[in-house]
Amino acid sequence: MRMLKRGEAPLSLAANCLNYLFLGLLSLVTLYPFWYEVAASFSSSRAITAGEVFWWPVEFNTEAYKRLFEDGQLISAMFNTILVTAVGTAFNIVMTVLAAYPLSRKRLYGRNTLVLFITFTMIYASGLIPNFILVKALGLMNSYWALWLPGLISTYNMFVMKSFMEGLPDEIEESASIDGAGNLRILVQIMLPLCKPIVAALSLFYAVGWWNSYFNVMLYISKSGLQTLMLKLYQMIKQVDESLLNRGGGSEGVMTVTLTPEGIKAASVVIAITPILCVYPFLQKHFVKGVLIGSVKG
Repeated sequence: MRMLKRGEAPLSLAANCLNYLFLGLLSLVTLYPFWYEVAASFSSSRAITAGEVFWWPVEFNTEAYKRLFEDGQLISAMFNTILVTAVGTAFNIVMTVLAAYPLSRKRLYGRNTLVLFITFTMIYASGLIPNFILVKALGLMNSYWALWLPGLISTYNMFVMKSFMEGLPDEIEESASIDGAGNLRILVQIMLPLCKPIVAALSLFYAVGWWNSYFNVMLYISKSGLQTLMLKLYQMIKQVDESLLNRGGGSEGVMTVTLTPEGIKAASVVIAITPILCVYPFLQKHFVKGVLIGSVKG
């Protein structure tokens, strides 16, 4: 057994303390902007304007949230976003798996050529105007299919899953083939259970992308009842003006401001981020493993 040198343990303890201190400060710097938005969303307009909000809400109130939810449009938009995110993520995962599995098998004829053509799409995109013309020509305007079909698969995520599948032992597939299993059964019953980490990681990537998307919704969805949360929040932030100010009806006509654009923006950030933060802990177990193994073939 190796003997510790004189002074080695204190140095190691000091190094660990410095590491923890550095990581703690880094975490604080990373998390503070979101914490500030939470505090500002529950603070009064006077405290926000005066710059008194730092760590905790000042003059606690929920006026910003009441104004955002008062007409019910935000709740409807949230349900629309959940629908778009759930269905879009399911489509993405199915298409990613169906593309990655055959490309990961060396026996696929023309495999390298197909990979080359797919890689080409990562470098040269069709562009915004051709996509808009295509979606309009297909009659997909004011339909969620205008969002799902163009974003059916991510080439980068497909290559990540392909790399993960290539790292799985070939003997597993060979033994299943000897027992009479077909390609579809091998994929569903054998390969997919082994790909849980990368499926969880990519599901989170896809879901965050769908949840945060608003530009395509702004292009293709003009019906108010079909608009998603991010677009509705974007519109509300733009419309923060005199209609979001509570006017006092005093004899002198003094206008009392109980809500500021900063309060609305802070509440919007909290509403937009909280659902994803609630989903992440359920996928955290597979998330890190999926990203690390799927990104490097080992």
